[in-house]
Amino acid sequence: MTTMTINPATKIGAFGLPLLFIFMWSSGYVVGKIGIPFAGPFTLLFLRFGSAALILLAVTVLTKPTWPRRGIDYVHLIVVGLLIQVLQFFGLYTALKLGVTAGISALFIGTMPIFTALGASVFLGERLTGKQWSGLAIGLVGVYMVVANKVGMGHAGMGGYLAALLALVGITLGTLYQKKFCVGIDLRIAGLVQLSFASLAAMFFAGEFEHFAVQWSAQLVFASAWLSIVNSIGAISLLYILMRNGEASKVASLFYLIPGVTAIMAYAVLGETLLPTAIGGFVITGVAVYFCTRK
Repeated sequence: MTTMTINPATKIGAFGLPLLFIFMWSSGYVVGKIGIPFAGPFTLLFLRFGSAALILLAVTVLTKPTWPRRGIDYVHLIVVGLLIQVLQFFGLYTALKLGVTAGISALFIGTMPIFTALGASVFLGERLTGKQWSGLAIGLVGVYMVVANKVGMGHAGMGGYLAALLALVGITLGTLYQKKFCVGIDLRIAGLVQLSFASLAAMFFAGEFEHFAVQWSAQLVFASAWLSIVNSIGAISLLYILMRNGEASKVASLFYLIPGVTAIMAYAVLGETLLPTAIGGFVITGVAVYFCTRK
């Protein structure tokens, strides 16, 4: 009889990396709320992207990774950066600025696994089982329960909802594009190229619409550092690692957990209300991820 031994490091990575990614990505909403009173949304994004790009520039100089030789690889990296970094976060912060509630914004982004699964089946040839489709549908219900108490509380016009839709388009297309074209590129190079172009775009909008207005404070410095290191570098790198090692539809299903985890973090850090329906939605999204990540 043959006995198969599973490497403990592999088991830890299989569970630990997704959990760490969920924590990192969810924390960005809470920390962003801490920093946004002291700078405009585009100015805060410029500080986030620019600082992260400088850190990765220093890392690449010191570690000397292998740069892609094909020019098209840099084009692919720029496209992913513009979609995941620029379009998603510009759309999200613009929606919030125009009056869309955080709950509605989270609901928009929370539907990403559905559209990523559809796109992955069409463009990447990934085949989903009936159990996975059921998980995607259950997750959508769970996300709605997490944010249901905030639905209808905003005063946004059509422009705000279109901006939230742009954020959804950005993260969905960026996830699919990255899985298709950028899986073999060094993470340090990928992050540096994407954040450099994202910071240039943020700089333009911050200068054009906000004139780089900043009220320097300890909260702003903390928020900028956290968003740069933990979110723009850490979370995005983990997303690429997970995409490299798994199917796009499975990785995307992790986003179902983010509204619930964000709600818990906001309750603990910001004192925001956490209703029983939100807790129930968090449990349901966990069940949905279990179904989505198993054949």
